[in-house]
Amino acid sequence: MSYLKVKPGKLFEVEIDSIASDKSISHRSAIFSLLSNKPSKVINYLEAEDTLNTLSIVEQLGATITRKGSVIIITPPKKIQEPANVLDCGNSGTAIRLFMGFLSSREGFFVLHGDKYLASRPMRRVADPLRKIGAHIDGRVKGNLAPISVRGAKLEGFDYKSPIASAQVKSAMILAALHADTPSVYSEPHLSRDHSERMLRGMGAEVIDDGKKIKIIPNIAPLEPLEITVPADPSSGFFFAVATAITPGAKIVLKNISLNPTRVEAYEVLKKMGAEIEFIEKESQYEPIGDIIVGHRELKAVSVEKNIAWLIDELPALSIAFACAKGKSTVKNAHELRVKESDRIASVVNNLEKCGIKTTEFEDGYTVDGGELQSAVIDSFGDHRIAMSFAIAGLKCGMHIEDIECIQTSFPNFVTLLEGITEVSYGD
Repeated sequence: MSYLKVKPGKLFEVEIDSIASDKSISHRSAIFSLLSNKPSKVINYLEAEDTLNTLSIVEQLGATITRKGSVIIITPPKKIQEPANVLDCGNSGTAIRLFMGFLSSREGFFVLHGDKYLASRPMRRVADPLRKIGAHIDGRVKGNLAPISVRGAKLEGFDYKSPIASAQVKSAMILAALHADTPSVYSEPHLSRDHSERMLRGMGAEVIDDGKKIKIIPNIAPLEPLEITVPADPSSGFFFAVATAITPGAKIVLKNISLNPTRVEAYEVLKKMGAEIEFIEKESQYEPIGDIIVGHRELKAVSVEKNIAWLIDELPALSIAFACAKGKSTVKNAHELRVKESDRIASVVNNLEKCGIKTTEFEDGYTVDGGELQSAVIDSFGDHRIAMSFAIAGLKCGMHIEDIECIQTSFPNFVTLLEGITEVSYGD
C-alpha cells in the first residue's frame, strides 16, 4: 500500500499486547549473538524489514538460523565468513553502524549498503573514530556515505570522547573495543540509550559504566550466549500513547513494554504535559519490562531540551501532542533529527504547517503553537515515524498520508492496531 487515509477517531479504551517487538533490542540480539560460540535463544524477535535484514546479514556471516514459532536460535560460526555479496541493511542506521564496529576487527572484506534513504545518512561519525584505531573503512564522499567497505584489521584501544550523544556510535565503538589490543574508554556529552551496555554485561562482557565514562575490557574468550525475550518497543507504543493523550476520555494499557529509563523519556514529557501515565514494572533481566497505562487529560505546552538522546525517535509523535496542547512548545538541542531517515525537523515542520499549525524552524529544533489540526495530504518522506505520527494526528481531523511502505521497516501491524481505534483505508 502506498497511501493511508485515517478518519477522525472517537473515545476508546483498549489494552494492546501486540505492540511491535523492540527494534533496537532485536538488532542487537542478532549482532551480539556472533560474540558467543554457543547458540543464542531470542524470543519475540521483531519480524520487520529492517530487523529481518540484520538477521539475514548475520546468516551471511556464517551463522545458522533456526526458527521454532516465536523462538529464533542463532548458532554462531566458528569464524566469521567473508560474504560474496553486499550486506543489505535496508533502512537501518542502527544495523549499518553497529556492523561497522563489529566487522572492523574481523578478518575479511565486507561491503554494507542500504536503501536510498540510508545511502544519504552520515557514516563518518562512526568511520572516523574507527579509522583512528586502525580500522580500514571507506565509502562515498570520503567515507561518509554508503556503500561502506570494511576490511578487518587489528585495532588499538582508545580513549574517545564523542562529540554527540548517540547510542549507535557508542555501540559501534564498544563492539570494536571488545576486540582491541588494550582496554578502551568511551565518553559522550550526555548518556544515550544503554541497551548495548546492559545486554553485553548480561553476556559477561566487562563494560564498566561509572556514569561519566565507559571502560571496555577486550574479551579474550567468547561471551556467554543470549537468552532473551524481546519486549514490546516503547517507541512504537508511544504512537498509541499520543493517540490516547489527544483523544478526550480515552485510556490505553500497553503490555510488556521495555521500561528502560533511557527509553521512556517521551512518556515522561507527555506526563509533564498533563497526560496520565503510570509505569508498572513486572520483571527485569537484561531490561526492566512491564505495562504502561495512559489516560487522556488536557495537554499544556512544554519545552524539551534535556535528555534529547533518550527521546530522539519519539519527537515526531510528540510533536503531534504539541500541536494539540495549549500554548507554544519548544524543542532544542535536537540537531540529530536532521540526519535520521529524513530530516525530521523539516519533515515535522512542513507537515504541521500543512495541517494549519504554526511552527518556527531553527537549526537544532523548532517551536509548535498548539491549535486546531486540519486534514491534509502528508508526505512521509519515506520515514516510518513521520508516516505513523501523522496517521495518529488523523484521529483529530482525518489525514491522508502518502508513501507508507516505510511503516513495514519497524511496525508491520501498526495499521491493524490503528484500525482497532478508528476507521482507515489504504491502497496503491
